[in-house]
Amino acid sequence: MLGQMLEKVYGITAGEYMRIESYDAFRGNGFYYIVANSRGKDEEEAAELQKIAAHLTAYGDRNVPAILPTKSGSIIGDWEGGKYCLLALGPPARQGQMRVGRKLAKFHERGRMVPFQVEKTSRIGQWKNMWETRLDQMERVWSERIFQPANDEFERMFIESFPYFVGLAENAIQYLVDTELDEDAEMIDGGTVCHERFSEGSWGRQYILKNPMDWVFDHRSRDLAEWARGRFFHNSRTCGPEIAQFFSDYKSIAPLSKFSWRLLYARLLFPLHYLETIETYYSSNRESIQKALEDRLIAILKQTSDYEQFTASFFATAGSPFTSVLPKPEWQANR
Repeated sequence: MLGQMLEKVYGITAGEYMRIESYDAFRGNGFYYIVANSRGKDEEEAAELQKIAAHLTAYGDRNVPAILPTKSGSIIGDWEGGKYCLLALGPPARQGQMRVGRKLAKFHERGRMVPFQVEKTSRIGQWKNMWETRLDQMERVWSERIFQPANDEFERMFIESFPYFVGLAENAIQYLVDTELDEDAEMIDGGTVCHERFSEGSWGRQYILKNPMDWVFDHRSRDLAEWARGRFFHNSRTCGPEIAQFFSDYKSIAPLSKFSWRLLYARLLFPLHYLETIETYYSSNRESIQKALEDRLIAILKQTSDYEQFTASFFATAGSPFTSVLPKPEWQANR
């Protein structure tokens, strides 16, 4: 089926079918063609990401694929009701003992050199509005349910826990506002190529593949915060040394400013993990997915105190040189 798509939409004769990481792929003409979901990106966003990918490749990143146009010249291809992008790469490199912190710092440094104005995929300066919008939407959902009997266990947990997480979110938003008022941005704080949600597996686990459909243009602290959040929820008891090593490696290439550390901290305080779990549950109608999200919510609620401790000690754990002078919310000051 996908082989037909390559021929009809892209004019490429499909070769040997394979799986690369979680992607359907074909090998032929000396390339690996990788079929990627467009993830809701429109044509203008995809075209911007195509230019960014070309820039990173030109600056020496061998693990960034090209985004190929369709026969009609569009970036996003339509096939049987789905929207796709076709990525092309030489033989993908295998993952070795990759020091993610160093590699991410180099990726960010290349991304900082993008030679044109990024508009469609930029999230620079938009966190406050996006967070507030998200919170308002969920507050409406919560308000509709609070005076009715809970339909299931997930809904009961959501109704009971939401006020706590609203408090966390409002703290994060205030911390973000204070950061932007109190601190001056430095050269390191310019926008760069980031990921929607950077994690340990974002670039693959067996092969290295940096999918442009995962990217946004933002402050580098976005990726640093999401990686650290992911490691906490992977294993809260063993993540400390991992985080210390990661930030040591990252800083060896790109030392962070006080502004960077505070933006990073604001993002860690914002309970994105909780909000995304609730949003995904109510937007899904598959029982298996909903059950997995219910288990995830149970785990999040069990770890609220651990997460408070994690954020309270984060600057010291990550080896920030500004630990003694970086402010924390009042409720964390004595932890």
